[in-house]
Amino acid sequence: MTSLKIFGRLGGLIALIFLIITLLRQLIALVGFLLAAIKIAVIVVFVALVVLILLAIWRDRCRRRREAQEL
Repeated sequence: MTSLKIFGRLGGLIALIFLIITLLRQLIALVGFLLAAIKIAVIVVFVALVVLILLAIWRDRCRRRREAQEL
C-alpha cells in the first residue's frame, strides 16, 4: 500500500514538472511570435514612412514644374 502512495506522489510530481516545462515552452514560443510580429510592424512602418516621404518629394516636384510652366 505504501508503494502505491509513493508512486502516486512521484507520478504527480513528474506530471507537474512536465506540465511546467510544456507551459514554459509555449510561453517562449509566444514571446518569440510577439517579437517577430513587432519586428515586422517596425519594418512596415519604416517602409510606409519612406513611401510617404518619397510621395511628398514627388508631389512637390510636380507642383514646382507646374508653377514653372505657368510662368
